[in-house]
Amino acid sequence: MSISAEAVKDLREKTGAGLMDCKRALTESNGDAEKALDYLRQKGLASAAKKSSRAASQGLVSSYIHMDKIGVMVEVNCETDFVARTDDFRGLVKDIAMHIAAASPAYVSREEVPGDVVQREKEIYKAQVTNKPPQVVEKILEGKLEKFYGDICLIEQVFIKDPEGKKKIKDLITEKIAKLGENIVVRRYARFQLGEGLDKGPVCE
Repeated sequence: MSISAEAVKDLREKTGAGLMDCKRALTESNGDAEKALDYLRQKGLASAAKKSSRAASQGLVSSYIHMDKIGVMVEVNCETDFVARTDDFRGLVKDIAMHIAAASPAYVSREEVPGDVVQREKEIYKAQVTNKPPQVVEKILEGKLEKFYGDICLIEQVFIKDPEGKKKIKDLITEKIAKLGENIVVRRYARFQLGEGLDKGPVCE
């Protein structure tokens, strides 16, 4: 079927993908824009997975301050200084810093969670499950651990600005990898909250 230049242009503006990629996606989807979006996303995710092993030593250190009460500094790496200076990359880093301020993750990824912490959680979950077959217990433990990681690990958390409450930070990063063509990694962050850890002392009446 014939694909109009306008349809290709609209898809490119929505996704940032190349003109030929947009035309191919629309052709494969018989002109259905929504299916073309899904097609490009699937291709982009596959491409992003291939890039995940590439070294990322450039990037940005960015900060975010919320009402002078919470401060965040985060380092996000990419492969080249060229990408680091793009609005897309800078916007991603700002969004991640804002998310950290709001969601207060304890670790960047599940790989950073100490083994003893994970084991302690498993023991708690096991104590909560009784009179179940071993395979059922294992499934329940897996589900509870996934929720645990989703609560405390930055890239596993649901992005605070996602209106549907489904997109995780790792999905946000993967989308940018697909669009910008480089590996992107959150390396580290620091979060400060005013008065955190201080002994407030007795309350005076």
